[in-house]
Amino acid sequence: MDNSNFMVKDQKFSVRSRLRSFYYAGAGIKQFFRQEHNARIHLAAAIVVGILAWRLKVSYTEAVALVVVIGLVWVTEMLNTCLEKAMDMITREHHPEIKVIKDLAAGAVLIASITAVIVGSFIFIPKFL
Repeated sequence: MDNSNFMVKDQKFSVRSRLRSFYYAGAGIKQFFRQEHNARIHLAAAIVVGILAWRLKVSYTEAVALVVVIGLVWVTEMLNTCLEKAMDMITREHHPEIKVIKDLAAGAVLIASITAVIVGSFIFIPKFL
């Protein structure tokens, strides 16, 4: 089988193509926030957390932890969205294995979200007590 259609061979480095890849990534992020309700919920939560962190003057280390878990939630939500869309392209009919794939991806988002809540609790609860 000829894989030449799937692999780019001997392509030289191009600043223009690197910049174009940032454009495509930005377009994906823009679509994510426009089309996915959960993305907007996570964005609202991140804004609230950011405001709280600023008002309560969290430490540098605490701020880094918050940024990491917020990023973790967004990344898992985006990957979940990708998997769901890919599975929907395969079939819209109920298929038990596709359900397992979608449930696992949703579970990853839930774990990331619970992790973020736990980290946020460790940081914010003592500041309110």
